[in-house]
Amino acid sequence: MSLAHEFNALLAIAYRDLLKFLRDRSRMVGTLVFPAVFILILGGAFGAAAQSGYQFEFQTFIFFGVFAQNMWQSSATGIISLIEDRENDFSQAIFVAPLSRYTILGGKILGESLVALTQGIVIFVFGLVIGVRMAPSQALALIPVAIAICLYGGAFGLILMANMNSQRGAQQVFPFLLLPQFFLGGVFTPVDKFNPVLAFLSRISPLRYAVDLMRGGYYGSVEGSAGAVLASQPFNLAVMAVSGVVFVMIGTAVFVRKERTR
Repeated sequence: MSLAHEFNALLAIAYRDLLKFLRDRSRMVGTLVFPAVFILILGGAFGAAAQSGYQFEFQTFIFFGVFAQNMWQSSATGIISLIEDRENDFSQAIFVAPLSRYTILGGKILGESLVALTQGIVIFVFGLVIGVRMAPSQALALIPVAIAICLYGGAFGLILMANMNSQRGAQQVFPFLLLPQFFLGGVFTPVDKFNPVLAFLSRISPLRYAVDLMRGGYYGSVEGSAGAVLASQPFNLAVMAVSGVVFVMIGTAVFVRKERTR
């Protein structure tokens, strides 16, 4: 098949997922409600407890942590629709089409990334409303960062969902894998003073690199961030790129094998 045909198929699959989101009013409302709770209530509580010893403004620090976490999580959990498609035999209909498996699953990742970016726009506006100060250059710098985070979340979701057999199982396992990362990834509090065990767990947490990439896009260099940023942008991007490719390759291989043996 031609590259144009594969590209058109990828966009069609992505558009289907975006359209499903835009028609789901309850999910759209939740786009703002849950991040607002995290930022205003949980964020304030964690911020008050951890403010000592840091020079940055904690509401801004927490906002960008929640901003990155929400887009990454939305893209990752959105891939659960793969299981729904499998249970409805929709994936069987797609997989008999003369398309690359990477095109099909890439379309799912792109679609959920577009959904996550749409949610991110709402959260971004909310941040401006509550007083997060941002120069136009900072806002522009966050656009490619947000795209990278959404794609990375989709890749992580793919490798998890490929190993799940039902939506119920996925809904039980996914929170267990995500919730610890909220704290290990530094969404609410800095992680630079963790003990060795927690520091190790933090370093193997995918969300950590997405959150740090977002804060790096806002604060700038590690040296100029007063402890808000842990690593350089090239390092975070490299970790996300390498692990993201691994997630996609393994997730695709596992999912396709399961489809063939159904």
